[in-house]
Amino acid sequence: MSVLIELGDDRGAPRDDDRPPRQASRGRRVALLLVVCALLGGAAGPGYLTPELGPTAPAGATVLGAGPLLLVVDPGPNPPTLSAYDAAAPHRPARWRVAVSPASGWSAETVGDLLLVVERDQVRGTRVTTARSIRTGQAVWRRPERVYAAGDAAVAVSEVRSASEPGRRVEGSVHGVDPTTGLNRWSVPVPSTAVLRVLPDMPGRLLLVQDDGLARLLDTRDGTDRGRGWLPPADYGPDNPQVVGAHLVLRHPNGSGGAALTGYDLPGLSPRWQMPIEPGELTLRPCQGLICGQDQQGRWAIDAGTGARRWTWPAGAHWDAVAGARVASESMVLLGMASDGRRVLVATVGPDGHRVIAVLPAGLTSCRRVDTRLICRDGTRVTLWPLDAP
Repeated sequence: MSVLIELGDDRGAPRDDDRPPRQASRGRRVALLLVVCALLGGAAGPGYLTPELGPTAPAGATVLGAGPLLLVVDPGPNPPTLSAYDAAAPHRPARWRVAVSPASGWSAETVGDLLLVVERDQVRGTRVTTARSIRTGQAVWRRPERVYAAGDAAVAVSEVRSASEPGRRVEGSVHGVDPTTGLNRWSVPVPSTAVLRVLPDMPGRLLLVQDDGLARLLDTRDGTDRGRGWLPPADYGPDNPQVVGAHLVLRHPNGSGGAALTGYDLPGLSPRWQMPIEPGELTLRPCQGLICGQDQQGRWAIDAGTGARRWTWPAGAHWDAVAGARVASESMVLLGMASDGRRVLVATVGPDGHRVIAVLPAGLTSCRRVDTRLICRDGTRVTLWPLDAP
């Protein structure tokens, strides 16, 4: 098996993002082939995508996408280097290259004309964020915390130190940060620990769920409450609860030894619906306006506002989600092993279910989604594969 799905956005993504596409048994290969043929109405099969060639990436390098930039962090030199390429023309020479501090991992996103580069120390479980100019790479400010972009603002948090579950919870205070200066605009104390979620579908809003179940919708401009309510005890984390539009969906015990999903309206957090779910591992995530789930029985989707089941895909349990920043309005991208056991099928899931769109050649590694493309490594070369190709 040659394709590795690499978690690089460092947002505490659900566990199945960490797994490579599983080696298919002969029976499953036949099943996948039948699925593809059925989806394509008897056509020969999904077509190959035409890649764009990007920069070279030495062994051990981290490849990221952030706004208009394609980033390559090379840990080999002392100190490591961060190179920025034009994502629209990745074959061209680097726009800039700067030295960065040694770290066990990096992630990046943009806010305004700044690039927020987060360095992770896996041993100590700490984060440091440096804001750099998108145009030149020059450092503008630096904070000893994890800083998230939140619309046209930013927020800084101290994450609970954990080598096994980094980024799962925050402690201390949530700070609103002026992106221009890196200074605090406001601060909200966090009793004990909490889960923090930036809400891309609700610009200027931040969800903070405390240990005691108090959920608060904060304004990223000044830290004021724009809604609050109480949620039941649950295993809160980066993937629970999930938010789609003005709806929150929480997985929690139901008091009778089982579990349930409950939907709430935002900003008031009024409960709207509840449905029992089977015990066992369950992964939830937004997918193009729906909540998509994966359990031992397969993949399925529900309407976040009503809880109504939209579709079910039993064979979807054998496909793996591609890492990368997720937006609730976008479809989810999955990879699955082709019938030959070497190539990889690419599928998307959304309101109408799943669709196999392409085949990737053997030999690609470290695939992740950036906007409308997959970024993969082909040996030491970065390749970019369009997901919106006809």
